[in-house]
Amino acid sequence: MSDLPPIPPDDDEDDFGVVKKFCYVNRKAPYGTVYALESLEMVLIAAAFDQDVSVVFMDDGVYQIKSDQAPEAAGMKNFSKTYRALEGYDVEKLYVSKESMEERGLTTDDFLVDVEVLDHAALSALMAEQEVVITS
Repeated sequence: MSDLPPIPPDDDEDDFGVVKKFCYVNRKAPYGTVYALESLEMVLIAAAFDQDVSVVFMDDGVYQIKSDQAPEAAGMKNFSKTYRALEGYDVEKLYVSKESMEERGLTTDDFLVDVEVLDHAALSALMAEQEVVITS
């Protein structure tokens, strides 16, 4: 038997292993490609494994969280309400590019979920802090 004291648990670890800081950068419109839906699925999977998840919406990606979407007219399934489920997965770090939002004439009142609006410099700093950045 060893005389060494027990090793205390690492605060950066949980039942699933090491927690990493993931940032998903959504740049594509919500419909017409699979990028938006697949990015949302990746966010949910990472969150299910208790990773530290941030989501950034920029360029046409700001439309992914816009209220009152009606893609059914084009034969597409509306998955935008799934963004409301993010809070249930403890994904609360949602950011929108100030420049992208303004260029498209949107305000935070246009979005399905609460977001923090950041300018380009602040978004760059946020992304630099992440361990994994995935852009779609």
